[in-house]
Amino acid sequence: MRMHNPPHPGEILRELCLGPLGLSISEAAESLGVSCKTLSNILKGRSRITPEMSVRLSIAFDTTPESWMNQQVQYDLWQAEQRRDQLKVSRLSHINV
Repeated sequence: MRMHNPPHPGEILRELCLGPLGLSISEAAESLGVSCKTLSNILKGRSRITPEMSVRLSIAFDTTPESWMNQQVQYDLWQAEQRRDQLKVSRLSHINV
């Protein structure tokens, strides 16, 4: 069962990881080995968590890369479902392979 309107993983990162540790964006970015702009865009929900970033986050916060990727997939899927009616797709009843 999919979550209703899941948060962007950047929000989770900001609220559950950086906030409790009192980390600034620049401190966290330096630890993650990324630019402040890259991290800021993730935290603001403007950029996705990539597989590489999920590995970086898993190392930094002792989590799994899969947990970060799953959050991103759930967010992306929910966003796509909101545009379902706009998609121009025809149902295929039989496919001959």
